Amino acid sequence: MCPDTLYATEVACAHCTLPVPPALIRENEDRQFCCSGCHTAYSLLHDHGLEQFYSFRERRDAPVQRTGRSYEEFDHPAFAALHVKATPGGLSRIELYLEGIHCASCVWLVERVPLLVSGVARAELDVRRSRAIVEWSAEQTSLSDIARTLDTLGYPPHPFRGVARDAVRRGEDRRMLTRIGVAGAIAGNVMLFALALYSGEIAWMDPAHTRFFRWLSMGLTLPALVWPGRVFFTGAIAALRTRTLHMDLPIAIALAAGFVRGAINTVADEGPIYFDGLAILVFALLVGRFLQQRGQRLATDSAELLYALTPATARIANADGSVRELPTEAVLPGMVLDVRAGETFAADGVLTSEQTTVNAALLTGESRPARVTSGDAVFAGTLNVSSPARVRVTESGETSRVARLMQQVELSASRRAPVVIAADRLAAVFVAVVLTASVLTYAFKVWNGSASALDDVIALLVVTCPCALALATPLAVTVAVGRAARGGVLVKGGDSLEVLAKPGVLVLDKTGTLTEGHSALVTWIGDTRAQELVLSLEQGSSHPIADGFRRAWPLLPTHEVTDAQHVSGGGLMGTVLGRSVIVGSPAFVRSRTTFGSELVEAGISALDHSLTPVLIAVDGEIVAAAGIGDRIRDDALSALTALRARGWRTMMASGDVMQVAQAVGGTLGFAPGDVFGAMSPEQKLALVERLRSEGHEVVMVGDGVNDAAAMVAASVGVGVHGGAEACLANADVFLTRAGLTPLRELIEGAERTAGVIRRNFAFSLGYNVIGASLAIAGLLTPLIAAVLMPLSSLTVVIASWRGRTFVRTPVSSVASLNGSVVP
Repeated sequence: MCPDTLYATEVACAHCTLPVPPALIRENEDRQFCCSGCHTAYSLLHDHGLEQFYSFRERRDAPVQRTGRSYEEFDHPAFAALHVKATPGGLSRIELYLEGIHCASCVWLVERVPLLVSGVARAELDVRRSRAIVEWSAEQTSLSDIARTLDTLGYPPHPFRGVARDAVRRGEDRRMLTRIGVAGAIAGNVMLFALALYSGEIAWMDPAHTRFFRWLSMGLTLPALVWPGRVFFTGAIAALRTRTLHMDLPIAIALAAGFVRGAINTVADEGPIYFDGLAILVFALLVGRFLQQRGQRLATDSAELLYALTPATARIANADGSVRELPTEAVLPGMVLDVRAGETFAADGVLTSEQTTVNAALLTGESRPARVTSGDAVFAGTLNVSSPARVRVTESGETSRVARLMQQVELSASRRAPVVIAADRLAAVFVAVVLTASVLTYAFKVWNGSASALDDVIALLVVTCPCALALATPLAVTVAVGRAARGGVLVKGGDSLEVLAKPGVLVLDKTGTLTEGHSALVTWIGDTRAQELVLSLEQGSSHPIADGFRRAWPLLPTHEVTDAQHVSGGGLMGTVLGRSVIVGSPAFVRSRTTFGSELVEAGISALDHSLTPVLIAVDGEIVAAAGIGDRIRDDALSALTALRARGWRTMMASGDVMQVAQAVGGTLGFAPGDVFGAMSPEQKLALVERLRSEGHEVVMVGDGVNDAAAMVAASVGVGVHGGAEACLANADVFLTRAGLTPLRELIEGAERTAGVIRRNFAFSLGYNVIGASLAIAGLLTPLIAAVLMPLSSLTVVIASWRGRTFVRTPVSSVASLNGSVVP
């Protein structure tokens, strides 16, 4: 064994117990540390008498990684307004997310922070969620001091986002659990009294004791109805006030009827009293409603999109060259962001530094990072990949592009689809039918002298509560919208899914929708060694042809260009690596050269007429030729073929000349009569309106610029990635991934969502018919009905949650250079 290995295995860090690198071992010292962070943490604990930390068998086995942040943004008023609350005792309170939490020793150490920082009154850690609740006196210490101490211990803090939402949910849960607890306690005691009464019917009981237990049962059941069971009566009263038939109405009638009948029998000292069944019924219904609420919450959580994608803090570059940290909420337009490589942009803005590379997959679906230069726009939530960047803020917070996207989705998600409205109407009709059936059942059974008439009616009212029927559609739509969003398909309302579930007419724009929408290198003929020279010469040009070369060769090196000249309508000339290079149109290049390659000339002659030809000459000799065009997307044909097989009629509405539109249409299988070229935005709008007037459901797919009016007029407007700003305002669905595969997935997902809705409806109606039949026949007790009712709702929740509506598909690989093209 080598000496270094021996030292590493024999010397352990006094704080984290990991091996100490040989270079950090200090001679003649009893305690060794693997890093400066562990040394600082160890000293801090020992200085405050917290050596007990090292007695834990299980403790962190990783070195302390201090971030070195000042956390000064934690003291900013904007940060405090969002994350800090005041306690009744005059302290400040915050919830923090801590990195590096994993065991009991972490809990012990974090909860000893009051001993480390004067002024901290309380620190409590939820190890499962890595959430720390800290209370402190703002007069004695600052939040940044507390944050730096946690960072020194190896637990970098962040504001726990979603605190307000969690607080509301915890309040709701606490109130519901309290009701459930009270209802359960009452039900348990009433059942004990019922057991005594049932025993008295078998063996003799003194009539005075019988009356006592009957009155005691009524006295306990009344509070169960007045407080825990009040939620059902509140819903029923609201339904009567608004003249609607709500699902709480039959439940309230059942509870009220049972109690009134039991009270009359108690006073009369004869007949059944129902109180045990009513108490258990309230308890079972509340438990079912709580579980149903939790299930719905899990479903709706999946639709919370893009939350926390922007960083919590941002570095601001001051005019004097210094840099300070602020909470993202305090960033204002005009400020300059300092963004390091590997960090996320905190706001929208314009790049002021020379250049960098940005991964904008969040907003565009583009898997490859894109190069941006000074003056280009960058957006919050996108990743700075390659170089430190300075960005002048133009939009921040709620006005940023990613925030507007989220707002549009959240706002439009509340739109109710016609099928949801129809389901609500059906539930109202169903309640009316149930109430009528209950009256008839009770009258018929009383007329026939049945002793169980009231029990049967109560069971009928409870088991036929249309909860499952009312949940069948909205829950399936909510889950589907959330799943679609996670796959890069942002659906703004359930009504769009309803339209897309049935075949109709699909009108597609060409440029940017069926094609990539930008110049691309399609063909290269000749010497590949000239590519570096061409790229160097075109690097500083803003011409679309130059952009096509840059996209084709992102990894090739570039070299310094001297004597560069741009000839309008012709091309570029310059010297690269001491060689004269000319790139431009055939006429421009031939007029400046004396030699040409027969292979290149033959290739130019055979070049597709839909491509723009470009010649390359080096040192007076033509050495290569290129064909530039707008590529048809690789997945366009397969996606359109799949949609046509599902019954969709596809049409193309292009602003390009008819010859180009027909060329693309022929390649992609459009019928000649369904291809329209040279169309203005007004003509596209007229086409959509004509199709709708003929009774067709029309889906318009475009980039949201020339197609905006047509999108609004269509049954559903679908915006493809790349035209996001206009799509946000005009599209019902926004595809964040490139190509037409997401469009195919959208329509397939809409069809599967419709299938889940139909399945939920079938189950709900089947359950209610069977349950009603059993109750009318006297085969169902109120207690069993109370158990079955929430189970039916939970079944719908689970079926909606487990339904495979939208499945995430990986973004297709970057297309090769040999695809079909148009000019």
